[in-house]
Amino acid sequence: MSKEILSVVDVVSNEKGVEKEIIFEAIEAALASATARKHREDIDVRVEIDRETGEYETFRRWLVFADDSTELEVPDHELRMIDAVDVDSDAEPGGYVEEPMDSVDFGRIAAQTAKQVIVQKVREAEREQVVEEFQGREGEMLSGLVKRVDRNGVYIDLGGNAEGFVARDQMVPREPVRPQDRIKALLIEVRSEVRGPQLFMTRTSAEFLVELFKIEVPEVGQGLIDILGSARDPGLRAKIAVRSNDSRIDAVGACVGMRGSRVQAVSNELAGERVDIILWDDNSAQFVVNAMSPAEVVSIVVDEDKHSMDIAVEEDKLSQAIGRGGQNIRLASELTGWELNVMTAQDAEEKSETEMKALISLFSEQLDVDEEVALILVQEGFSTIEEVAYVPTAELVAIEEFDEGIVDELRSRARDVLLTQAIVKEEQIDEVEPAEDMLSLEGMDKGLGYLLASKGVVNREDLAELATDDLLDLHEMDREQAGALIMKARAHWFEEDQ
Repeated sequence: MSKEILSVVDVVSNEKGVEKEIIFEAIEAALASATARKHREDIDVRVEIDRETGEYETFRRWLVFADDSTELEVPDHELRMIDAVDVDSDAEPGGYVEEPMDSVDFGRIAAQTAKQVIVQKVREAEREQVVEEFQGREGEMLSGLVKRVDRNGVYIDLGGNAEGFVARDQMVPREPVRPQDRIKALLIEVRSEVRGPQLFMTRTSAEFLVELFKIEVPEVGQGLIDILGSARDPGLRAKIAVRSNDSRIDAVGACVGMRGSRVQAVSNELAGERVDIILWDDNSAQFVVNAMSPAEVVSIVVDEDKHSMDIAVEEDKLSQAIGRGGQNIRLASELTGWELNVMTAQDAEEKSETEMKALISLFSEQLDVDEEVALILVQEGFSTIEEVAYVPTAELVAIEEFDEGIVDELRSRARDVLLTQAIVKEEQIDEVEPAEDMLSLEGMDKGLGYLLASKGVVNREDLAELATDDLLDLHEMDREQAGALIMKARAHWFEEDQ
């Protein structure tokens, strides 16, 4: 029997590529299980095989508990210390005591229990090997053959007992996939599961598109061209932003390839998805203009505060700029990170005129100047009273129509307006008085109380009903301080419950 055991270990280990130790442990488990069944008792059995000779011994064992323990649950598997020392005088709580027993014949169980346990152990070992091999490789492009396709998704044979799974919602819509097709996908998660897939993949992410270009465009893989952003509407359209690190290389041309061969290869892999190659520009406005391709931009207005841009195009190009279902403008916005508003050149001009009139009116009324002076300020790019009050004096003096006297007067009036607004605001705050039950809370001061009252949080109950983030939105403070203040306001709730 010892030679038969060693033979089984060698054969299974070689065939499955699994370590011999795992096979030995599987046979030990099988022999222990067979021994327990033979005795028809619920006993705990341990089998130990000599790795060199194949000889094995069998032991019945018990888990040892202290004499006063109340944790014993399976009497046939457990002993108290008073009984355990009769088996082994060195017994200790938490350890095991064992006594030898007759071993079963390996040959009789080889075709049944041993085979089942060995197969199970081998499968577990193979799955562990897959996890170990792919752990830390998330974001890597993998390629394999389609094993099967069902309503849940596509299963891919990656070789070496590894199987990838692409869920239905991670597949390119309407993409024809059949068994034995070779397919690429991006590894996004490695999960250790007892059953089912372990390697989860995607074909719809923007990162997958980038990895495809790394394969098709050698200059990208070599670092001569950087892909700085990507946006996709899987199966329909995508945009990628590229920049050359070598002045001799045309980044867009290299990604498009001779007669469009490179971008076409990527498109074919994505079931015909159209890909626009966009030239990156450090100037945000120019980058947005590039990203709106193939639409031609007539003018662009940047609003830094709102992080948005108004884009004007010719009326007959408006539908192209927006794209079907807003696709072009949406992808351009996602690629650039700016909120984009597209309109006709006429609408943009009307909007600009309306905004200009509003600003002229603002400056005329608040600075008490005529429309001509207000118009000059607007034309020079001023849009708020704060800018007039606090921009460097040199910028205002540099305006051809202004001299130092006019500049000093404008700045003085602007600061007076801001001071008046601040006083009015302070008075409005003082008009709303916070309730005494809120002012008396530990951690609350008068200034904060009046500020909260001006924003609708007047009493303790109002404060108690706020979430921490709500309070932080009303007033900038330390998160812990905000949380503690709210809990103080809620204290009476818990007192009432008690």
